[in-house]
This record gives sequence, C-alpha cells and structure tokens, in this order.
Amino acid sequence: MQLNPQVALSRDPRLTLRLADGPKDLQRVQKLRFNVFGLEMGAQLASASQGIDCDEYDTLCDHLMVEDRASGKVVGTYRMLSPSAAARAPCLYSEHEFNLSRLAHLRPNLIEIGRSCVHKNFRSGAVITLLWAGLADYVHKHGCSYLAGCASVSLADGGHQAVSLYRQLEASHLSPVDWRVFPLLPLPLERIVDDAAPAPMPPLIKGYLRAGAYVCGEPAWDPDFNCADFFMLMSMDRLNQRYNKHFIDR
Repeated sequence: MQLNPQVALSRDPRLTLRLADGPKDLQRVQKLRFNVFGLEMGAQLASASQGIDCDEYDTLCDHLMVEDRASGKVVGTYRMLSPSAAARAPCLYSEHEFNLSRLAHLRPNLIEIGRSCVHKNFRSGAVITLLWAGLADYVHKHGCSYLAGCASVSLADGGHQAVSLYRQLEASHLSPVDWRVFPLLPLPLERIVDDAAPAPMPPLIKGYLRAGAYVCGEPAWDPDFNCADFFMLMSMDRLNQRYNKHFIDR
C-alpha cells in the first residue's frame, strides 16, 4: 500500500513520509525507537543488546517513517495494526495494559496504533503533524472508522506530570461512558502529589486532542517503560471535520 502523494509531502522541506518497505526499513525504525525509549526514557527493552526496540507485533504491523532529507535518517515513526492483522495476533497490544471489553464491537473497524516517537532534534511539531496526516490516509484506505492506541508520559519526575495531565484531560476530553477502558495496573493517582501549575501537554497527546481524540479513562502504569499510558480513541468522523485544517492546510 502506498501513501497518497499529497500526504507524503511535507510543508517542511526537510521531511518526507512513507511506509517502511522491508526488513532494512523496519530495522531503521526500531533503531530510532531504541534511541528514544531505551536511551532517553530508560525503558527496559528485551532487545536492548541488539540496539533496537522490537517485539512480536512489529512483523504484523505497517510502519510510518518520517525521514530527514539532508541526513536520510528516520526521525519519526508510528506503527499501525489493521483489523486483518489483529486477527492473527492473540490480542491487541493495548490489551496487555487495559481491559478493552467495552470496545469489542468496534474492533472490525478499528486500527490500533502505537510505538510513536520523534527524534529529539525534530520535536517542533512538524513531524507529528506529518505522521498524523499519514495515519489519516492509512485509516481511510483501510475503510476503518476508529483509531486507538496508547500515548505515553514519562514518570521520571515521580508521576507529577502524568497526574496533572490526567486531571486536565478528564475535565475536558474524557470519552463517553460506553468507550471507557480499565487499566490492569492503574497509576496510583491518589498517591502522587499533583503540582498546582498544569503540566505542559506533550506533543503526541496534543496531536491526539487536536485531531478529536478522547482519553478513555485512567492511565495504566508501565514499569518497563517507566511511563503512564493513556488510552486514546478517535472516531474518524471527528478527525474528518478537522483534517484539512490541521493536516493539509498548515
């Protein structure tokens, strides 16, 4: 499957977007993930000795990759698990962290996304915007109606940012009750002191919200990645209303 040429082009002349094509591209994506998750965030990765981040879902997924034209390096990525690919997996990746029973009826029309990261020198927002344009194009070509996945927030500060963000999100972006999910290992919200000043919104979560996504309940605690995971769900009807403004006309 090829991306729409209009989507693959960026207003930032430094960047291009495409789907990973073959094992060599996948390894380049996994190397970026290792640098961000393993080296920056301190995640305990089973594949760390290989200098990559990989798991059993990688070969089932398609992978978006943003490249820097000057260096040829991969500077951003997202992976997508289509409904047909999910049927070959024992469960959705998110089910390792959440009870998704209330979303069972959405699965035939849902694409699960995850493992999103951006190189530390390219976090101005252009890469995330380009990745979201690619996601929208991918979902449209698969004829799906929903996009869902986890957005991670580091717990390096003891969890203050994660708690502050959840308090902001539950006040304005909480999903309808019938789309709620339940963390298998909840972040202990009541035991973490919330600073008075609202925490800044991470670019990834900001991208979800601008696209019309909901947060579907309390975050899960991921000890291996030392982060809190927020389960985000979006109806493509909500994205379509914003698509031209946020992803094409910028």
